[in-house]
Amino acid sequence: MGMLKAVLVFLRAMLIPKMQLAVENLALRQQLAVCKQSVKRPKLHPRDRDFWVWLSRLWPNWRSALAIVQRETVIRWHRQGFKLYWRWKSRARKVGRPGIDREIRDLIRRMSRENSTWGALRIQSELLLLGYDVAEGTVA
Repeated sequence: MGMLKAVLVFLRAMLIPKMQLAVENLALRQQLAVCKQSVKRPKLHPRDRDFWVWLSRLWPNWRSALAIVQRETVIRWHRQGFKLYWRWKSRARKVGRPGIDREIRDLIRRMSRENSTWGALRIQSELLLLGYDVAEGTVA
């Protein structure tokens, strides 16, 4: 029986394109590396999960070489990564006008109190002379 199996493996190797054989070999070596790391149950690290998600996207026959996890698990990892990407992509960003420093706000209020005849344009001009570039709408 062992000889028959060896002949079948040899014929398979001759018929399958070299690239596909190399990728299958890579997949099997990766699984062996994971099995050697752990004692009873293989511990999969995030890099192992990334490897299988990446491999499932590039190699159409990845299911045939999979031995340590179920096919559905790899598909679930891929979906989780997709969800995480879009959650990150559509996260809430800071909206509105950027805030100004408390020091500038206090200075604007002080100038307004001490000089009641000055308007927003005059206060903005004075702040510009002091080195603070603030919009007129912010001062108003």
